[in-house]
Parts: sequence; C-alpha cells; structure tokens
Amino acid sequence: MKADESRWQDLTLRLFRRIRSDLAEAVEGTGTVELDQRILPGSNSVGWLAWHIARGQDRNLSEIAGSPQLWLSDGWAARFNRPADPCDTGFGHSPAQAAAFRSPPVDSLLAYQAAAHGLAERYLATAPDDGLGRIVVSSTLGNTHTVEERLSGLLRDCFAHTGQIALLRGCGR
Repeated sequence: MKADESRWQDLTLRLFRRIRSDLAEAVEGTGTVELDQRILPGSNSVGWLAWHIARGQDRNLSEIAGSPQLWLSDGWAARFNRPADPCDTGFGHSPAQAAAFRSPPVDSLLAYQAAAHGLAERYLATAPDDGLGRIVVSSTLGNTHTVEERLSGLLRDCFAHTGQIALLRGCGR
C-alpha cells in the first residue's frame, strides 16, 4: 500500500463519523413528542429510528470488538426505560413494538449514539489491516459473518435510517 492510500479502517471511520454528524443534524431541536410521532400507521418514529441506529452500532461493534454492549455495561437500558436485554435493538420489532417505543430527550438519544460511536473509534484505531475477513459470531443473533459483512451491513442500515429520519423531519416541518 502506498503511503497516501487510505486504509479500510480510515474509510470506515469516516463513514461512521458522517452518520454521527448527519444524525445529530437531523434530530437537532426535536422534542420528545415529535420524536415519537409516526406519519403513517405502521411507520417508525424518528426516536425509534435514532435509537435503533445507536443500538445497532452498539451491538455490532461490541460483538466485533469482543467487548460488552454499552446498553448493559453503562446502564443505557435504564436511562431509556427499556429492558436490559442485549437483543433489544429494534431488529425484528413488529410495528406494534416500534409504535410502543417512547423516546427519551433528544440529548439522551444523541449521548447514547455518541457512546456507541466511541466503540467505532476505539475498534478502528486498533483493527488489523487484514481484519476484514475475520469471522464473528453474534451472541445475540446466533449468526456468523465476517467483519466486512458486519460493518458493511451496519453502515448500510445506519445510512438508510438516517435518511429516513431526515425525510420524516422534512415532512413534519
């Protein structure tokens, strides 16, 4: 690799940083009532989507790095008035479960996402150059994927949901 070429870790970290800034911009100034509004029956709320982004990052990055989920270890579940369940990430939630979600203040949503983002910062600072092919078993989903598959799926999901939040916020203005 040439000295001026980026490593996969640098590109991946730039993408996670973009998600963090786009999410913060999309939810800035949002009150809890607006966070929990749904524009159509069966649709997800801005608050649920923001929480799901952070939970996905926490679950995936903690499993990739072999560290405990912040949701449990740092008491985020209690702050969100949610069960201390490592599988409670929003993945597989029914429309009724998503509709029942109640958001904490936007500052709490962003603080949890910032904490989950810290996992990306720490992991990618030390991830080996040949680490993309490493197999990771998910203790919460019971599946097996490479680091590359986990990261690419996570990033895709985060960008999609951040776009949904921006669209929902635009519809509500």
